[in-house]
Amino acid sequence: MGGDAAARFAERSRRLMDAVELRESDRVPAIFYTMFWHARFGGMSCRDAMYDYDRVDAVMRRILEEFQPDAYALPHPMTAFGAIMERMDYRQMQWPGHGTDENVSFQYLDREYMKAEEYDEYLFDPTGFYLSKYLPRVAGRLEGLSRLSDLPGQYYMGLVLGMRHYADARVLAAFGAMREAGEEARRMLGHALAFAKEMEQRGFPQAQGAAANAPFDYFGDNFRGSKGILLDMYRKKNELLAAMDKAGVFILRQALAAGSRSPSRVVFIPIHWAFDGFMSLAQFKTFFWPSFRRLLIGLIDGGLIPLVLWEGDCSSRLEVIGDIPAGKAVYWFERTDLVRAKEVLGGTVCLRGNVPASMLTTGTPGEVDAFCRALIERVGKGGGFILDGAIGIPDEAKTENVRAMFESVRKYQP
Repeated sequence: MGGDAAARFAERSRRLMDAVELRESDRVPAIFYTMFWHARFGGMSCRDAMYDYDRVDAVMRRILEEFQPDAYALPHPMTAFGAIMERMDYRQMQWPGHGTDENVSFQYLDREYMKAEEYDEYLFDPTGFYLSKYLPRVAGRLEGLSRLSDLPGQYYMGLVLGMRHYADARVLAAFGAMREAGEEARRMLGHALAFAKEMEQRGFPQAQGAAANAPFDYFGDNFRGSKGILLDMYRKKNELLAAMDKAGVFILRQALAAGSRSPSRVVFIPIHWAFDGFMSLAQFKTFFWPSFRRLLIGLIDGGLIPLVLWEGDCSSRLEVIGDIPAGKAVYWFERTDLVRAKEVLGGTVCLRGNVPASMLTTGTPGEVDAFCRALIERVGKGGGFILDGAIGIPDEAKTENVRAMFESVRKYQP
């Protein structure tokens, strides 16, 4: 790393940590995060961005050099996984060229992948349930895993003779698909790591490393679906709470392991079901916050920085979610009033956001500039603020509006 690039990397890293640790800095930092805006900017289709690693690299180089953010989120692990899903015949998502138009973002399929009566089976043996029930349901080429017998029931000669299951053609086909998907995942992630190293040499730090799920979202998103998880709060309360406690252990373990390998200590946690319109405050205190708080504390105790993206409006939760150690996390709010959030949480967490997607998409540079100035001057006062879009840069954002957002942090002071 050259001297100038090393100095820029150190300066940006310090500016970000000042914000996280609630210290005043030379200015408010801004982060580049998007799903598919980089594809639009670079003249690619969404499908291209999910498959063509080299073109993603080339476009991201242009973006970082032109807009000069203080940090960026690698797009590869967030969007460039089309080839991996193909090799699995992944069924939880439709993506460009596989269920959606080539210029439309991928779409998650909200379905029931675990039945309500299967909580007991999950609680008894999460790994066994995952292998023999969950994976065959979410990936067509992994259906052969349902042929595996219960491993804990095998011992001595039963274990020796039980090896026959691994010669089953359907099991072998599933393992073959897992290997193909794994090889492609290694290729994509290797590409991403090489790009990240190159950008570090150019002075750009990563904004986040590992990722995690809130235990409630883990079941709502991936197992029970929105209808199922809503009914479970009434019909399967005890089972749901117990399952979240058990899953929380695995989620934390995985995030700590991934975080220890990443050059960024920030763990990204998108929150999908905690907003005001989905559950009451009383339900939030029962079903969402206790298990999620344990995850946050576990990450903090492990030396990592939780970055929580609170989707929707979470205004009624502000007093509750402030119950974590000060200067150890970032709360990124999509629609919650950041001025109000600053009043409640300003002494506890760094705030991030939240230029509206509608403004970045349909507004003018002048409107974006004025909105960003207000955030910088009001929310940035005293430190503890990072400027960003409400959920990063929306796919259809105007380039001139994105430019206005990033230029604002170099124009205005809190």
